[in-house]
Amino acid sequence: MIVGVYVDDIIITGAEQRDIDAFKEKMKSMFRMSDLGLLTYYLGIEVEQTGNAITLRQSAYARKLLERSGLGECRACQTPMEEKVKLSKDSTAPLVDATSYRSIVGALRYLTHTRPDIGFAVGYVSRFMAEPREDHLAAVKHLLRYVAGTRDYGLVYPRRSRGELELIGFSDSDMAGDVDGRRSTTGVLFFLGACPISWQSMKQKVVALSTCEAEYIAAATACCQGVWLGRLLAELTGEEARAPVLMVDNQSAIALAKNPVHHDRSKHIDTKYHFIRDCVDGGQIKLEYVETARQLGDILTKPLGRVRLTELRTKIGVEEIKQEQCN
Repeated sequence: MIVGVYVDDIIITGAEQRDIDAFKEKMKSMFRMSDLGLLTYYLGIEVEQTGNAITLRQSAYARKLLERSGLGECRACQTPMEEKVKLSKDSTAPLVDATSYRSIVGALRYLTHTRPDIGFAVGYVSRFMAEPREDHLAAVKHLLRYVAGTRDYGLVYPRRSRGELELIGFSDSDMAGDVDGRRSTTGVLFFLGACPISWQSMKQKVVALSTCEAEYIAAATACCQGVWLGRLLAELTGEEARAPVLMVDNQSAIALAKNPVHHDRSKHIDTKYHFIRDCVDGGQIKLEYVETARQLGDILTKPLGRVRLTELRTKIGVEEIKQEQCN
């Protein structure tokens, strides 16, 4: 049985209904509690459970955010960010209200819990919290207009058998996309079966000297996440999980991870990133090559055009959840 607690809100789940019922009765005898039944709403996340699937979305939260930002009736955009946009901390545009900017961006970060398609854009505008300027705010408003057009989008988790519970990850990186520090962006996306369960888009902490190195660092980050997810899955199911499969679209990075010998070209890389070599050698994770066209992590590393964004958004499981679908 698993119990999730946030202040005075509690979620209970488990393999046996009788255990859940016994736990709830015990809690009621000790505390003044209300049993709200099947989970439908939790910390801004709307949950719909049917016999075929579970859906997660934040439509009401997104609507409140748009209204608070003054964009409740705005015209929608088709992408979270313009494809060729390049923002800098050294912008000469006029300053804007930093408190308002941080409030909006912070709210957008919470929206990424059910919207991996905006993960990169939110991470990108988060880099300018210290001194936001008008061009930074324009990018945030563009993102909000995209949210307005996809407010009812969320994640759908179809019911599947336990035998289909295999961890598959995608790691990707751009090359020196950050204008200010010339650092690359890591994108990591993990699926349990066909359902996304973990994603992140983050600027790398070091400057990569090549595409191979940027992809290698991204794969090392994904490896840490994959090993942890594998252990968590084994703990939840009581069965030993199979080694997660990590899909990488750079053959050189895969070769570097599989070769135990430190080449001259890799000895300058921080030791912590070589953790992936031990995991591959010990069978804790498997690396496989995937063509760039099928690299789902691409959506977390750079601004994409409408066609590519729509394609990847569908493939990672983000779709419009209509009211009749929920019911």
